[in-house]
Amino acid sequence: MKKTYTLLLIAALIISASSCSSETKTVQELTSLSSEPSTTTKELISVSSDSSTTAQEVSSGTEPTMTASSETSAATVISSDDKETDSTTAIAAATTTETANTTTTAATTVASTTKAPETTVTTTARSKESETTAETTSATTSTILETTTAVTEKPRYDNSAEYTASVLKDGDSLTGGTYSATGKDESVLEASGNVKASVTGAILKKISGDASSADDSSFKGLNAGVRAYGSADVTLTDCVIEADAKNATGVFAYDNGVIHISDSTVNVTGGGAGGVQVAGGGTLYGNNLTVTSASKAAIRSDRGGGIMVIDGGTYTSEGSSGCPVIYSTADITVKNAVGVSKQSRAVIIEGKNSVSLENCTLTGNDQSTKSGSIRANVLLYQSASGDAKEGTSVFSMTGGKMISQSGAMFYCTNTSSVVNLNNAELVLSDTGDLLIVSAGRWGKEGKNGGKCVFNAEDQALEGNITVDSISSLELNLKNSTYKGAISNEGKVTVTLDSGSKWELTGDSYITEFNGDVSNIISNGYKLYVNGKQIL
Repeated sequence: MKKTYTLLLIAALIISASSCSSETKTVQELTSLSSEPSTTTKELISVSSDSSTTAQEVSSGTEPTMTASSETSAATVISSDDKETDSTTAIAAATTTETANTTTTAATTVASTTKAPETTVTTTARSKESETTAETTSATTSTILETTTAVTEKPRYDNSAEYTASVLKDGDSLTGGTYSATGKDESVLEASGNVKASVTGAILKKISGDASSADDSSFKGLNAGVRAYGSADVTLTDCVIEADAKNATGVFAYDNGVIHISDSTVNVTGGGAGGVQVAGGGTLYGNNLTVTSASKAAIRSDRGGGIMVIDGGTYTSEGSSGCPVIYSTADITVKNAVGVSKQSRAVIIEGKNSVSLENCTLTGNDQSTKSGSIRANVLLYQSASGDAKEGTSVFSMTGGKMISQSGAMFYCTNTSSVVNLNNAELVLSDTGDLLIVSAGRWGKEGKNGGKCVFNAEDQALEGNITVDSISSLELNLKNSTYKGAISNEGKVTVTLDSGSKWELTGDSYITEFNGDVSNIISNGYKLYVNGKQIL
């Protein structure tokens, strides 16, 4: 019988040591995955088959000791805390024998310092050891992967290689590099005709070389940093475009050329040029751009128009009166963007063209000083220069915020115009003027008034409205409020639906009223309709 017990004891010790050794090896292999340049901790694992086995943990930082008692039940525990600075792993294994009904007990404990949430896995029977080991391995793998310190990423693109100005060919796909142009009328990258090309992560510099013709620069993109025309299609991603030369636009699409530009920076410091632009039927799609322009609009179009669709980003115009955030002789849509004009209007629309804003925040600070100028944040006009066809200028704004730091919020002159507002926040300047419709410094005197249809839906309006003798206004409110006074020498029609109200802040004069007079709050002021007092 004693011999039998001895054989059983030896067999149990062999099984226990084998299990612990296998488990230890697995943990050691996983632990090796977490070795990093910044990690100084090493895990040394010791397994003993003595009845009072003690696990030794050696760490460059701490040296904890764990002892398994002779009555320890079989268990595996994994624990973690929220510390991020170091990672220490300790493993203890112990076995115990009894002379009668020999029972072998193994305990393995892994303690890790990591960001992972606390996880506990426990087994209480020998027959579950293989399942427990798998669970332990999986949990330990997760712990080790989470504690691994991220290696500092290398720059995404290599811009060390330098190139001169290039003409893109069909199928070109450029990545990284620094491209420079210094010649007169020379673009950094140019594409024309049946060409489809892409540029990613490049630095594009128009360092010097002025345009020989300011008109060709503005109307055709001559001398631009990047220029696509004649049906060429160019995609720019993660690029930096710098234009320092005179009459050098940052990015220009012309004559059915198409440009897609995203996640890029455009900085134009030279005079006489804008940030991103279309003309002559070009199309430009911009997404998440940072555009700065020193003398013309950050978002700009010129003669011949085109289409611009901008989504996201920041657009800053730093120049004087001719440098708004947006200048439109095209159809321009801007969404989810922030724009600032430091010394000019926020938006200018010329002739039969449009600007549509959605969830944008635009700020203007008109500092116009020319004779006959009327300061305003949004200008709808016709210059008669030939840059835009005659017709109706349309401004639409849904949501977002428009801030005027100088002059009226809207000014319509020498053209027909439509203003559509829906749930947009308007912040007036100290003048308190919402809208001016009148003659100005453009057009033939006596025939250069404005015609404006002003539609407000789910909108709060405030401020004074002025209409001169050769101008007209239709003010239509739907589920909206207007707080202000109307000074009119021309023709003004006001229409209120049943959900709208007008609160007078001064005596007002209009030629026609449609709606229920009970929706007008007089505040003691008088309202005249076609010369007749109705309030």
